[in-house]
Amino acid sequence: MTESKAVYIPPCKHPRIVIIGAGFAGIHLAKALKNKPFQIVLIDKNNFHQFQPLLYQVATSGLEPDSIVFPIRKIFRNYKHFVFRMTDVLNINSKNKSITTDIGIINYDHLVLASGSTNNFYGLKDVESNSIGLKTIQESLDIRSNILQNIEKANQSNDDETRKLNTAIVIIGAGPAGVETAGAFAEFKKFIYPKDYPELRNFPLQIHVVEAGKRVLSAMSDKSSKDSLKDLQKMQVNVHLDTAIKSYDGKTVQLSSGETILSSNLIWTAGVKGQFPDGIDSEIITPGNRIEVDLFNKVKGHDSIFAIGDVAAMQTEDYPRGHPMVAPTAIQQGQHLAKNLQLEEGNWKPFNYLDKGSLATIGKRKAVADFGKLHFRGKFAWFIWSTVHLISISGFKNKLRVGLNWVNNYVSYDKGNRLIIRKYKPKS
Repeated sequence: MTESKAVYIPPCKHPRIVIIGAGFAGIHLAKALKNKPFQIVLIDKNNFHQFQPLLYQVATSGLEPDSIVFPIRKIFRNYKHFVFRMTDVLNINSKNKSITTDIGIINYDHLVLASGSTNNFYGLKDVESNSIGLKTIQESLDIRSNILQNIEKANQSNDDETRKLNTAIVIIGAGPAGVETAGAFAEFKKFIYPKDYPELRNFPLQIHVVEAGKRVLSAMSDKSSKDSLKDLQKMQVNVHLDTAIKSYDGKTVQLSSGETILSSNLIWTAGVKGQFPDGIDSEIITPGNRIEVDLFNKVKGHDSIFAIGDVAAMQTEDYPRGHPMVAPTAIQQGQHLAKNLQLEEGNWKPFNYLDKGSLATIGKRKAVADFGKLHFRGKFAWFIWSTVHLISISGFKNKLRVGLNWVNNYVSYDKGNRLIIRKYKPKS
């Protein structure tokens, strides 16, 4: 094996901060260090930042993918001492203060792991092989293509079993992603499906949500959970609570209750785990494959390596298993670390998470919102949810695209993006 060569990085007199990952944590760290006395080297396997909270809308034909992705180079176009490299990171060498990528070696003064999370199938290999997760823009497009392709199969067949198999959608997990996906498909079922597929009038879409816990949206208030469940049931979504998936072979979903569901469409939203390159000591890896960090997001046992966002496990009295793996945590940790890195280490301030509330939408004009002891539902909660998400999207054009799309959908319920641009090929 030949020795890796150094990746070309323009020379700079300032200390180099290498950030692995262009998710919420990495992007907001880099933004907060704009034109500061550091050289920022941002690394990601994609050349875009994706707005994960709206992936489900791409999967359910509500938005086109370019509405919720934004070129990294455009975000940082006017930044001094900023370098982006599109590559996969293979290994961390903390002794040499370097990382090995598939294009060569990059040295660092400070290394920040902001590599996020990936799907956690909890050892269910057959489920992993035959389902599609909802963590990337690529997966959301796969879901869209797979379901539309299978509906086409049902439409082309005169066999009842084939039609039932291909018109059933099973969503594993009733967190925000699962609930929002189910609500969007329920609207598709009611307003789009009968018009596009009149030959399937006797085979309406069957939408199932399977949740191992006792309620939907378990991270939100009991009131929000109950309201969301009522809305889903009114929308004819079959909700299976206190039920886990045992196996799935691509056609039959076997549940812990003993029930089976025939479906060729299984979407996994039930769990995530941290992801990061090799080179981190296994002794500081916590459950959920997260890296143990101190109150300053410094990786335990390392002076120059930090972890922020989903991959960081900062154990505190309020969060003994680490902070929630959500966008607000990642954003706040990125911004906080940027402030600390500009100070002498003795003046660093510990991270304190500010919970600004929780939001989830179940469909048009249907949402729930928790802000401390305050709870909202219905149109007002939906308006808050829409406003918060629209503000958070990168780029004026993307905000405009999404906003206009939502206005159109609000008036007409039409999901104009039900296109099979790239056919999905099952993994097995």
